[in-house]
Amino acid sequence: MQAAAKQSSSIVDAEVEKFSALAAEWWDPQGKFAVLHKFNPVRLAYIREHVCARFGRDEDIRTPFQGLRFLDIGCGGGLLCEPMTRLGADVVGADASAKNIATASTHAKQQNLAIDYRACTAEELHAAGEQFDIVLNMEVIEHVADVEAFVASCAGMVKPGGLMFVATLNRTLKAFALAIVGAEYVLGWLPRGTHEWEKFVTPQELETALSSAGMTIRNKSGVLYNPLADTWRRSKDMDVNYMLVAGKSAV
Repeated sequence: MQAAAKQSSSIVDAEVEKFSALAAEWWDPQGKFAVLHKFNPVRLAYIREHVCARFGRDEDIRTPFQGLRFLDIGCGGGLLCEPMTRLGADVVGADASAKNIATASTHAKQQNLAIDYRACTAEELHAAGEQFDIVLNMEVIEHVADVEAFVASCAGMVKPGGLMFVATLNRTLKAFALAIVGAEYVLGWLPRGTHEWEKFVTPQELETALSSAGMTIRNKSGVLYNPLADTWRRSKDMDVNYMLVAGKSAV
């Protein structure tokens, strides 16, 4: 749901403008991005588990990501950048929306967190030769114009032995009913028009794009909402929300 990375190959100007207009809402847990605040714990646990497994880190220590360089592409207001930094990572947060970056930077300063925020695109970072141990591509890919080109740029910044995490929405009728009709029009969890069903990406399409970019799928998981507990949890059901982690060979 973050603003898409901006470059001729992947940018959709209307998507950037859409999220720029909501920039002030990012850190309000009761605001327009309340659903992301509730979704964050399951994302964080998934990232922590797989990063620690890949790099042989102890999940239970305070800063297991010490010494690892992270990129959060389409970082929005920094909802993932800040916890990654607290876990010890050296974080670059990039977003095509300058307003999002301003919001993220201000909040990080208020929290005394050193995060390298940049108003730029995946393509620009890739062209500059940036390299990261971990690339986070969370709730972004369904907002770009060219999925394969965007994935290729992101994968090109993953160091050998590194990981890329992707979270997005499956292009199914169930996803249309729940993620658009339900979440945007019935429950009002998200502003109307946040998503376009035609831009949702199936796991097969995403796996093909990642494979073409030299990445191998290590794990995939669905994410389901529990209305009674008002929480999200991992599931085998990938019909609507899903996450996956892909790795690049160390050689």
